[in-house]
Amino acid sequence: MAIKSLVNERVLLVKVAAGNERAFKELFDFYYSDLGEYVFRLTNSLAISEEIVQDTFIKIWVKREILSELKSFRNYLFIVCRNQTYDQLRKVAYKHNMQKKLELYFQQESETEFTEAHIDHYRVLIDNAVDRLPPQAKKVYLFSRHERLKYEEIAILLNISPETVKKHIQYAVNFIKKDVHAKIDMGILLILLSPLIRK
Repeated sequence: MAIKSLVNERVLLVKVAAGNERAFKELFDFYYSDLGEYVFRLTNSLAISEEIVQDTFIKIWVKREILSELKSFRNYLFIVCRNQTYDQLRKVAYKHNMQKKLELYFQQESETEFTEAHIDHYRVLIDNAVDRLPPQAKKVYLFSRHERLKYEEIAILLNISPETVKKHIQYAVNFIKKDVHAKIDMGILLILLSPLIRK
């Protein structure tokens, strides 16, 4: 990634590490366009590119304490941005694949036209069920479903064993199935919950 660096970058990084918002804005303004062009070449989407670059700088600000220790901010910026881009592309691919599965399901099971409203309706029902989960089971579910973390990663974050994580996920899946079984066809529910069934 051919991105030039600031002349006073080292000074700015030290200031940002100390929480200086003005210095951070200077870094952001300097790198934003070049980084956006790089991401756009990979995603071909302006909206997605803007989101990725913004998320990249949010992560950098959150972890700003380490900036003064970096040997190369450009390399660090590239790594964070590259990872954000790959994560976003994986989400887009996953969403596309999920929609294809649902379209196929509706084509096979009924003559009704598939719309995004169907998915939104089903997700609302699942979200309502999730809200009624016990606190710990809800945390585990959200880490697995939304953050895409593995059992071992969740176990470390919550200071519990991977086996306990597995039990919470099994409980959450069974709870959600029972809660929404009369409102959602089980075939659709299995598709929507399938990302949870992994280690």
